[in-house]
Amino acid sequence: MKLGTGIGWRPEIEDVIEALPGIDWVEAVAENICTDHLPASLARLRERGVTVVPHGVSLGLGGADRPDAGRLADMAARATLLGAPLVTEHIAFVRAGGPVTASPGLEAGHLLPVPRTWDALEVLCENVRIAQDSLPVPLALENIAALISWPDEELTEGQFLAELVERTGVRLLIDVANLHTNHVNRGEDPATALDELPVEAIAYVHVAGGMERDGVWHDTHAHPVTQPVLDVLAELRSRVDPPGVLLERDDDFPPTAELAGELAAIRATLAGAADVPAPVRRPPARSREPAGRAAGARDRTAVAQTALLSSLVAGTPAPEGFDHRRLGVQSRALAAKRAEVVAKVAPELPEILGDGYRSAFLAYARTRPMSGGYRRDALAFAEQLLVAGAPADDVARRRLTHWWQDRAAARPPRRGTRLVRAARTALMGR
Repeated sequence: MKLGTGIGWRPEIEDVIEALPGIDWVEAVAENICTDHLPASLARLRERGVTVVPHGVSLGLGGADRPDAGRLADMAARATLLGAPLVTEHIAFVRAGGPVTASPGLEAGHLLPVPRTWDALEVLCENVRIAQDSLPVPLALENIAALISWPDEELTEGQFLAELVERTGVRLLIDVANLHTNHVNRGEDPATALDELPVEAIAYVHVAGGMERDGVWHDTHAHPVTQPVLDVLAELRSRVDPPGVLLERDDDFPPTAELAGELAAIRATLAGAADVPAPVRRPPARSREPAGRAAGARDRTAVAQTALLSSLVAGTPAPEGFDHRRLGVQSRALAAKRAEVVAKVAPELPEILGDGYRSAFLAYARTRPMSGGYRRDALAFAEQLLVAGAPADDVARRRLTHWWQDRAAARPPRRGTRLVRAARTALMGR
């Protein structure tokens, strides 16, 4: 299916998106859409014939657990509600722990890379098949940006994606900004990845902005698209004419003219690269899976992912072979992401706490891993502040108490709650 040129639909810029010329389709974060009711803006776009694709962020198909049936049912309902031609998700894990590892369940609050190993591939392929059987439309999976590398990987990104497509028939959503991110952060050549992956399986392409800090590229989706990202887009276009290309922007939205300019730059890059002779594709080097290795893959993956996530969000020792500095960068990035999302789902908290919100939340996050989603995280953060007698300002504390009471209980937590919280923290740290 030919999608054309699109943009990520976000409520903050819904009016802008409806007015932008030349928008053939939009992509909406699936978890932000009710399963039985469309936001008015998306309904208007649908009435105009604009295609809407739901883009998931929480299935965690790269995780050790099998996909949650409820999450899959919700994704299927959204696809049906939107009349979507396909749905998309990420090649990532977002949670770990639980009964298999006899440890508390942990949530990353963000997308984390799976190791490019035969074990991880086996688990991912089985999870993808489960998802495919549960969805009414085709599934496409996105390569993600990564700040960290797993030790002892057995396949390149291109080989991993090629094996995934061959085994499951899944489509690919190729994010050229993520290929650039992995070039800066992990030394991986985007052209090599494009040579190795099956470009004919591409459903569409993401283009997004980011920024470099201290030698690390952060895929922020809050900065303009850079020329190196457009160069990767040109590399891709010289190999294949993608069915669709989409501009992503999640925060710090620029004026309409700037968004239109970025879309124009994307179109110009595609048009210019179309006239360039296609490079000779190097046949990918195939790596053979060790015989009998699939047995126990899910358990081994569970142990490895739990150890990594626990290190990132609960402060446990770093697993062997990881770059400790990069783990620190990733850990801080996850905490900052939590703070940003909690501020969005509970905007009253930064309003009540003012300039002290961010530092207070980051201090809370250092000892309290997320385990139940962002709304529960917001409640737990407010509860911890109240138990500690914070904030110091009486008016702010009363406002926070009322906010917490309205959402969690008839009365604020008492000082005795300290013992329960301390015991829980001690258990999670073991």
